[in-house]
Amino acid sequence: MSIRSLVFFVFLAAAVLTPAISWSQQATSENMISEENFIAINGIEQWVTIKGDRSKPVILFLHGGPGSVMSPYADHIYKDLEKEFVLVQWDQRGAGRTYGKTAPDELTSSFLQANPLTIDQMAADGITLAQFLCQYLGKQKIILFGTSWGSALGVTMVTRQPDLFYAWVGHSQIVNPSSDSLLYEKVLTLATRSHDTASLNKLREIEKPPYSRARTVGQLWRIVKKYERENSAPAPKGWFTEMPGFDNAKDSRDRENGDDYSFVNFVGDQQLKVSAMRRSINFAENNLEFKVPVYLIQGEADLLTPAASTRQYFDKLKAPHKEYVLLPNTAHGFNQAVVDAQVKIFRGIRITDH
Repeated sequence: MSIRSLVFFVFLAAAVLTPAISWSQQATSENMISEENFIAINGIEQWVTIKGDRSKPVILFLHGGPGSVMSPYADHIYKDLEKEFVLVQWDQRGAGRTYGKTAPDELTSSFLQANPLTIDQMAADGITLAQFLCQYLGKQKIILFGTSWGSALGVTMVTRQPDLFYAWVGHSQIVNPSSDSLLYEKVLTLATRSHDTASLNKLREIEKPPYSRARTVGQLWRIVKKYERENSAPAPKGWFTEMPGFDNAKDSRDRENGDDYSFVNFVGDQQLKVSAMRRSINFAENNLEFKVPVYLIQGEADLLTPAASTRQYFDKLKAPHKEYVLLPNTAHGFNQAVVDAQVKIFRGIRITDH
């Protein structure tokens, strides 16, 4: 094992990336690397892991939520891909270890108001990270993948800075998430058809959208997730068990609190005086021109980002090449079919570094 300080690397001025004090590196061969640490990105330290064969193409993964980090679970899902790619997991601003680095003892309304999240800031973070990865790993471009919230972040990044990316691969693509009305009507129909008294009572209690409190949106989404679980194949057992090093009280608390912090910022809360990030997202009107190939992976049983919405967006967008992959027995989250579709797409993307 050796410690490599990132201060020995010279970055382009456009990257605006100040290295952390040290970068932990565990090399198993000349090309195989396993690195993880905090690095300073646009003013705050953010958690990044880099694993795989550095001679291979790089994939930057954008987790969902926002706040639902993948770094504690990635090895369970993607370990075999490290022979073919360099896999980069990033705890975004406000999530996981990045949130925990400077987290308050208690998530208060004053902290939320003083520390808003915006898609512009987070996209700028992602672009800065992508620039760093190209330089540090000696690549012309990288592959960008995002799921759920990460799909909103990814579309913003790739349409702003297409020269950094070989392709955009989106899963459960967000298009226009500002309203919960259609979602409410859908689960109301499902609960009525199933004679689901508990869900029907909760839906009557929270009434129809729009909602002024993030807590109420969360109550609706819990019912949505219940019906998605009932109508789709689950992820393999063990995928979402924390890896050693993440299975501890601090990491668990930081993931949970970061998830809450990010969710409130995403959906907004009038009482807490937090604006909703999702109100600024309308890709069907604003993000239709891509200069890179586009691949969208969609579950037929997805309620949060339904196939009707993503297909309509896919049909309207323009790209040098585009593919739409519709998966049966699959909802909003990951299962084996989703990962198999990702891997097939990753392997088929044309890389020109060599």
